[in-house]
Formats: sequence, structure tokens, C-alpha cells
Amino acid sequence: MAIKHFLQFSDLKLDEFEYLIERTRTIKRKFKNYEPHPTLADRTLVMVFEKNSTRTRLSFEAGMHQMGGAAIYLNTRDSQLGRGEPVEDAAQVMSRMCDVIMIRTFGQDIIERFAANSRVPVINGLTNEHHPCQVLADVFTFIEHRGSIKGKTVAWVGDANNMLYSWLQAAQVFDFHVNVSTPKRYEIDPSLVAEDNTHYTLFDSPSDACQGAHLVTTDVWTSMGFEEENAARLKAFRGWIVDSEKMQRAQPDALFMHCLPAHRGEEVSAEVIDGPQSVVWDEAENRLHVQKALLEYLVLGKLDA
Repeated sequence: MAIKHFLQFSDLKLDEFEYLIERTRTIKRKFKNYEPHPTLADRTLVMVFEKNSTRTRLSFEAGMHQMGGAAIYLNTRDSQLGRGEPVEDAAQVMSRMCDVIMIRTFGQDIIERFAANSRVPVINGLTNEHHPCQVLADVFTFIEHRGSIKGKTVAWVGDANNMLYSWLQAAQVFDFHVNVSTPKRYEIDPSLVAEDNTHYTLFDSPSDACQGAHLVTTDVWTSMGFEEENAARLKAFRGWIVDSEKMQRAQPDALFMHCLPAHRGEEVSAEVIDGPQSVVWDEAENRLHVQKALLEYLVLGKLDA
């Protein structure tokens, strides 16, 4: 099989995602039933972290072990990448010593350059521009709870960050709609959205964006790498908290999601994230299962068993 990378959500087609969704169901069921699933025995994942992580590292590392493989953690501070080794050279070397590579870094250009010089699949564990693994887990979580996401409405309340851009790509693939509400000066960057994307609508009011939504989701107001803007963001984002009033504008059975970590009282109220419509813990766990399916697919292709 030709090398496939997963650097942004649009890298895979609908039929591939449909396979991954079904494969995730199988893998999760086996996990819950303590059934061995060693499809990646003797395979090695290298995880390169330039940004700190809890869920990304744990889900990839645990997932690889559960499938019989090995996961090696590299932090750029502790490797030659942190001492100025060209990304292209690092890719050439690392990809000769493993079967798949996951990178969590800053600029999307870094992971694109790495993948262009890699002999094995490369997965985006997060960049400033995209977070495709998280949105894959979110889509799976919605399907798990409510069935098909096609034709549904997702409300995004908050910063136009990597999560939103992956949601917008997912909307094109799965044919759903995203209602987007961001504060002034924190709007969508048109260069990161496909010109033919008609699957989203912009709203000045976050409450209006939630009207009729089947899923309401948000993220922290200050993403990693933007800490110096925190004070200004706290001021600008007032009113963009997902609270019970906004959830009441959504469908009665609407779900709430957050990729975590969350700041109760800022982007989401405690009564929402800890309430009955919240599926954030299922969402977090599903990172493990969808990424196992993704690793398996990128390394081995489609499997029957």
C-alpha cells in the first residue's frame, strides 16, 4: 500500500473514515471484553513531542502497547531536533527505524516537511492549525451516541483554533454543518478553509450559533503557544462561555463536547461539562480507540478480522 499520512482531516476520504469508524467499534468492543488485539505486534511507533501532552501521549502509547507494538517517546528538548537538526534529516533517519511516526508540534509546515521526507506514515498529534485525531474521536463519539452525523448541526463557540479548522474539514467529508461564533479579532483565517466549503455559517452571537444544534463544542480560550495573550483573551471572550442558557437553545438531546483540559467558569460552565449532556469522558477515551484503528490502517491497510 502506498504511504498514507494523516496530517489534516481532509487527507482521508469518506470511505476510509467509514472503515475507521467501524474498525473503531470492533477495537473498542475487544478492549472492553479484554480480548487481545495484537495486529501491530513487532511494529514500532515513534512519538515526537514539541508541545506538552497528557491525552495524546497516553492514548497513542497505551494504544500501541495494546496492539502488541512498542511506542518510543521523544521530546525535542532531549533530541537532536532541539539542537537544530533539520526536520528533513530527522525524518530520513527516524523513518528508517520505525513503522509509523506521530508528531505534536507548532506549525503545520513542520509536520508537512517531515512527512515529505518520511518513508513511513506520519500522524498529526496536534499543530497550531489542525487537530485531526481529536475531531475523529469527536465524530466517532457523536455517532456512538446519536447515530449518523450527516445532516446534523455542530455549534462551535470560542476561538478559531486548530480544533475548529479540523471540524470544518470534517463537515465537508461527513456532510454536516458547523455554526461558528468567535469573538472579534479571533475569527476564522480564510487561508485555512477550503474555498468550496459551504458547510459552515458565521454567527456574531454565540447563543444564536447554538440554536437547534445537535452538538455544542468548544475549547480553551488560550491555546498552547499563545499564553502571552491570555489576559487579552480573557477579556475578549467574555460571553463566549457555553452555559446552560446556550445549551437550552440547542436540541433537547444535544451533546456537549470539549477536547480537554477545560477551565470551568471560562469557556464552559461546571453545570454543562459535568451535566447530563456532556460526553467529554467518552470523548477522551475514544481518542485511544480511534487512534488504534488509525495506526492499524496506516501501517497495514484495511483488515477483515
